[in-house]
Amino acid sequence: MEFKTSNIQRLSNPTAYWFSVAGFVALMLFCIGAVYYATYAVDYQWRWFKVPKYFVYHETIKLYADGNGEVSKIVRKDKMADLVIKYDDAGEETYTVPKDSYSDTLNEGDFITAGDLLSEYPGGLKAGLISVGLWITLKISMVATILGILLGIIGGVARVSNTPVLKWSAITYVEIIRGSPLLVQIMIAYFVLGTTVNKILMMHGFAKLNSEWYGIAALAVFTGAYVVEIVRAGIESIHPGQVEAARSAGMTYFQCMYHIILPQALKTILPPLAGQFINLIKDSSLLGMISIRELTKATREGITTSLQTFELWILCAILYLLMTFTLSMFVQYLERRTATK
Repeated sequence: MEFKTSNIQRLSNPTAYWFSVAGFVALMLFCIGAVYYATYAVDYQWRWFKVPKYFVYHETIKLYADGNGEVSKIVRKDKMADLVIKYDDAGEETYTVPKDSYSDTLNEGDFITAGDLLSEYPGGLKAGLISVGLWITLKISMVATILGILLGIIGGVARVSNTPVLKWSAITYVEIIRGSPLLVQIMIAYFVLGTTVNKILMMHGFAKLNSEWYGIAALAVFTGAYVVEIVRAGIESIHPGQVEAARSAGMTYFQCMYHIILPQALKTILPPLAGQFINLIKDSSLLGMISIRELTKATREGITTSLQTFELWILCAILYLLMTFTLSMFVQYLERRTATK
């Protein structure tokens, strides 16, 4: 009796497997070579050695005179020195600096003008531009994800409710948010909502909210609208008989959702949730339009000052890939955990 072999079985033998691996390696080498040739064609000079300073660098502290005046006295100690400056308008000011950090030509009785360099010395390690942008992106994405989940779950439960005020409000929210561009929503959140809220806060003696909070709000509301539909689909995938059984046992609608339906729906909604939150991390790059120094804006600023276009954009893409890949692996771990329960 002759058995037929499928194409998948033919590819499962070791020879075909290693040919497939070789093909993948060749494809990656081709892509890398294409990028290198493109840079060679435009006569680009790679400067990867300058990239580490965008993560961390040694800060150089420079101390300038605040106004016109004279050096009243210089008190030298073991490793430090006190520069006592007598300003014409502001009185005396004492600056404690390392002993070897000020110029030998700076002596007692010398006249100085505003902006003169008094001392220059190395400081400690400081986070670079890319590190700051990466941290802001992670912080904003994390907070917006949590708020988006809360909005999505509340909206999803309201979406399948039979109460008109809940169901119609959820439908209106979803249709308005999904029907308009995220960039427009960010602008409205910052310039319209932000201006109004900050004026009200200042009228009552409170400090203004940072622009990051309006960016987080815009991302959370935008993501929440998509999570509403994901949660709705997950809830509707559960057999309606379970809702009827829970209600018959004396549970309220929200108790039924919390204890019976949502835990089961979690297995269904995890994969699309992962895709939505991966998009949220990438969508955070739009917050640079309202002067939030997230990763993409930090990269643009670095390119403007250094002209390292290829290095910094490639680095930016790798960092986004690391964030999204980590989130994807975490969600797959959650899927495996929930599948075993």
